[in-house]
Amino acid sequence: MARDIYAYRQVAVHSVRRGAVVEIHPVPGQAFSPELAVQCSRRMSDTALYPLGTCFLLDAKLTDRQGGTPYLYAWHGDDIKVLSTRETKAFLAEFKRGRI
Repeated sequence: MARDIYAYRQVAVHSVRRGAVVEIHPVPGQAFSPELAVQCSRRMSDTALYPLGTCFLLDAKLTDRQGGTPYLYAWHGDDIKVLSTRETKAFLAEFKRGRI
């Protein structure tokens, strides 16, 4: 089954340490809570490849597993787009201008 491209939207996320685990969460300033979990490629949370705090741009959709806790889902096979600090700020500024 093909992905519904209309269900996905671009989301800026970053790696954060939660206890002993590195997790991916949305960058603050978007429609999604920074506490929302993100399911994506495990490579993004590998600190040997990307330092802690690295920002990424994902095509993700909000979902839940059979009525469970909502989370963002990004297909693990998508290309990983690393955002610089400047690109992250520009993305968030563009998001704020586009809000209704």
